[in-house]
Amino acid sequence: MTPLDLTTVTTRLAAWSFPAGIDGVVGIASGGVVPAALVAQRLGVGMKVMALNYRDEANEPRFTAPKLLSAVPDLGAWRRVLLVDDVYVSGRSWHAARALLPASVEVLPFVLKGKVDFALIREIDGCVQWPWKVQ
Repeated sequence: MTPLDLTTVTTRLAAWSFPAGIDGVVGIASGGVVPAALVAQRLGVGMKVMALNYRDEANEPRFTAPKLLSAVPDLGAWRRVLLVDDVYVSGRSWHAARALLPASVEVLPFVLKGKVDFALIREIDGCVQWPWKVQ
């Protein structure tokens, strides 16, 4: 497990080029709540949360598909949002969350870690220890 400190995450977020015209941020709980809050604060936009669960504490799938554990947030007038999670492994949680949001809303991905273009951290293999998560 690779530990990351908050300064590393926030410094990278400050340098990230986010798309223009983002109306709000939707965080996928539980892992995506802190990342979504950091992104929303960085962009100066509102944030909403939806809870899904797919993986356990050992990062192994616990269900055949991600389960919705909360209401889907009302996005109101938001027409372009970032859907934020902590990690992107298979993409199943992100895609499940996207499918629950209105098709009329442009939903763009952003994660803190993963082997995808929209990940803040792509060079670390394996699990990371986020500074806001208790071991």
